[in-house]
Amino acid sequence: MQVANAIVELLLSKVVTLGNVQVIIDGFSVMGFPNCGGAIDGTHIPILGPDHQGSQYINRKGYFSMVLQALVDHKGRFTNINVRWLGKVHDARVFRNSGLFRQLQEGIYFPDHKITVGDVEMPIVILGDPAYPLMPWLMKPYTGALDSEKELFNYRLSKCRMVVECAFGRLKGRWRSLLTRSDLSETNIPIVIAACCVLHNLCESKGETFIGGWEVEANRLSADYAQPDTRAIRRSQRDALCIREALKASFQSDQGNL
Repeated sequence: MQVANAIVELLLSKVVTLGNVQVIIDGFSVMGFPNCGGAIDGTHIPILGPDHQGSQYINRKGYFSMVLQALVDHKGRFTNINVRWLGKVHDARVFRNSGLFRQLQEGIYFPDHKITVGDVEMPIVILGDPAYPLMPWLMKPYTGALDSEKELFNYRLSKCRMVVECAFGRLKGRWRSLLTRSDLSETNIPIVIAACCVLHNLCESKGETFIGGWEVEANRLSADYAQPDTRAIRRSQRDALCIREALKASFQSDQGNL
């Protein structure tokens, strides 16, 4: 815990940080999504049932957990993390109560860098799965009946959003204590998770080798703790719908360029 505390105290604010936004936008653009500043998701870290508020930590898969919400860049490095939320809490609620949500909503997290898609202005966006709210600055997939245009949009978004899932896989592949129930207290677990996120960024930035066998072993260990399915959020803002429709149309017209 002394090591974990030192890592978080001295390195978290320097290592888990946004960095060069234009480089991130260019990276996601090459992958197929314009003006994108990151991909967001949550993952459940198994814990022992705490004495206090125990039932609040039980997630939809029936085990005790703590949620790690992370925003990553195009290379799968964490640029913003939120730890401490109890396993019962839905990803959308974790997000809405995070500092990241407030900064994005107020337009102060990213620089004011808008592009025009069709005839619609689009700010820098982040990408999420259906569990997140559709906002002018957060794009998520279409659900329900899909035509070919919606499928193309979903494919482009999913291809870029995969970086956050891969980041979680590599994080847990390197630090397997995050895969099985930790015997740490609920006050110490968030510190250890945050420290692992710092170390993940250092490894990824320095090009540290990630051995394929680690992921196989991680998948074996995580089989007992499947990630809960999250309910899709239906609410969305009109501006956000316009931006998503404009993107869908532009992807359709330039798909020959991919």
